Parts: sequence; structure tokens; C-alpha cells
Amino acid sequence: MRFTPEKPPITGETLETLAARLKDQGEPAFRARQILDWIYKKRARQWDEMTNLSKPLRAWLADTFDLNPLSLVFDKQSRDVTDKLLLELRDRSLIETVIIRAPQEGVGIEHSRKTICISTQVGCAMACAFCASGLDGFKRDLSAGEIVAQLLHVCYREDSTTTRAREELASFDNIVVMGMGEPLANYDNLIRALTILNAEWGLGFGARRITVSTSGLVPKILKLADEPLGFRLAISLHGATDAVREKIMPVNKAFPLAKLLPAVRTFAEKHGRMVTLEFILIEDVNDSIDQAGELRDIARDLHAHVNLIPYNTVVGLPWKRPDIERQEAFADVLRAARIPVTLRREKGHDIDAACGQLRLKTERDREALTQMR
Repeated sequence: MRFTPEKPPITGETLETLAARLKDQGEPAFRARQILDWIYKKRARQWDEMTNLSKPLRAWLADTFDLNPLSLVFDKQSRDVTDKLLLELRDRSLIETVIIRAPQEGVGIEHSRKTICISTQVGCAMACAFCASGLDGFKRDLSAGEIVAQLLHVCYREDSTTTRAREELASFDNIVVMGMGEPLANYDNLIRALTILNAEWGLGFGARRITVSTSGLVPKILKLADEPLGFRLAISLHGATDAVREKIMPVNKAFPLAKLLPAVRTFAEKHGRMVTLEFILIEDVNDSIDQAGELRDIARDLHAHVNLIPYNTVVGLPWKRPDIERQEAFADVLRAARIPVTLRREKGHDIDAACGQLRLKTERDREALTQMR
């Protein structure tokens, strides 16, 4: 499903497309760079702030483009300094963007390493059994402009609390495309958005600091491998055998491990980069020592890093996280084989940080209020 806004977000325009639009209005091409400079470097949030543009041009921009395609509904901060932003789009759809901080010893919180987790769809069609994002089904793809606007919104927020954003343009260290939705199912908008974020006239954010996650859409993984920009790749594996993966991830029926793993290898070889295998640990589903051994063999063959993620409980779903001893026993199998592994400790569990959970709760609260009226 595609949402057609009254005015497209200007954050979805490239330097070339904006210059072409301006040319049609009789404006010189250099105006495009001036406008994008106001948006990404000077953080203009009103058209009238763009003072080196004529009033007629500013009026045309206001009539033609949406400068702020999303707004903040609320911001929840957890005890572990993870922030979840619930954002509303023009059609009142809700998405989530998460700021994950990793405080550094001897450094204040404003200088901690930050990773921004962004969404690419409203809802999700992948129907992974453990995930809140798809519980209400798939609604629509985000446009490139809506994807980019999430990062700008983080910049607006961080500009007021740290000098780092002003010094380095972006106040965060990494972008992970791991929020709501299957990123590679919205491929064209995703690539356009990441190109804008990477461009020197955009946020100038390095491609090597951007990780794209997928549940395993093999044709799109191979297509991503041919992209000139060297984005990182993460695979949401969550099962080290087809039997386990099919139990919780329907995508495995179309793209079983025999198809998925060669595609991942192709990507890694073309880019010369280590891929990451994401593995959510779910009690009595995929947390056995046998699964750990199978995962060890896959990671060793792919020369991959493994990110172990204890399950974040989702209201309405039966799954639970294993206890810490079981988590460590699983990780020890990988460590013994010298597989690079990160066992993630709790991040945002107290603020409904599981993907899509906060949005789902808010949507259902909205429905309840509507029914009461």
C-alpha cells in the first residue's frame, strides 16, 4: 500500500532532482545546494529561515514540499539511557525511532556512543512470530523522505543538548536499519534515503557506519551487494536450522538457509566486510546448546560476527527470554570457537523497546478511545 501525501517531503529530494524541479521554475541550479544546506547543515525548520532565498521561492517551496513530514508523539527514556521516539506521519500512522547509547568510561552522557535505529515501514508483512511490528499487519512503506526525516528529527533533538552535533553535523555514531518493517522489502526508497544521508550535500554520514538488516530476502541481498556504497549487512537469523527458523520466521519457507547463506557469503566477498548474524534468544525455542553449535558452524563459515539478543517480552505473545546462565552457556559455545560474539545486555526493556511494541500499544489505545466516543 502506498500513501500519497498532499506535498512530498523535501527530505526525499536529491541534489539532482531538486535542481531539476527548480530549473522548471526558472531558478538557477545552485539554489538546490543552498536549500539542502539549510535543511541538513543549518537545521532550518521553517521555510522563512532560509534568508538567502527570495520570498517568491520560499513561497513556492512551502506550496510544493513538506519540510517536516513527521512529528513527535512522545519520547520515552529507559533506565539504561535508551530513548524510544514515537513519531506520527501525515496520515497519522505511527513509527518508532530508537536512540541507543553506550556510555564511555570517564566521558559524560552527551559524548557517549549513539546508535540510531530507524524504521522503513508502517507495520511489517514478514509475520515473525516473536515480533510486535507485524502484529497488526503491514500498512505501508515509508517514503525516502520519511526515512530521512527520522534522522533529522534526532538531530533537532540532540542539537539542543550537545555541542557535538554542531561540531560534527550528526551527533550519532551509527545508523542501523533494524526498526519497524523489512528494509529490503522497501528497497528503492531505502537506497534513496541512505544515498541522501551519505551524500556530502546531505548529512554526510559514512556508508560504513550504516547497517542494513534483513530477515533474509535473498534476491534483494544480492542486489544490495551490487550497490556502489559499502553499507554493512546484518541478517536476522534467529534460528540456526531450517526447522527452528521456520517455526518463528515464515520467510524461511521461501528462502531457506541453503539459499540464504550463499547470498550472505556473496555480499561479504564483494564488499570484503564482516557481516553480522542477529540472533534473538528465546527460551525453549532457539536457546539450546545444539542451536549454539549450529550457529557456531554458520558463523565460522561466513567469518561473521554474532549478536546475541535476549528476547524483549511483548505483551500478548508467549515467548520469554532465557535466564542469564543459559544465555552465557549459549555464548560460551561461540566464544570457545573464537567466534566474535556480543551478548547484548538489556536495552530499553522498561520502555517497550521491542520493535513495534510502543507503536502497537498506542494504536490500540487510540482504537479504544474511538470506540468509547
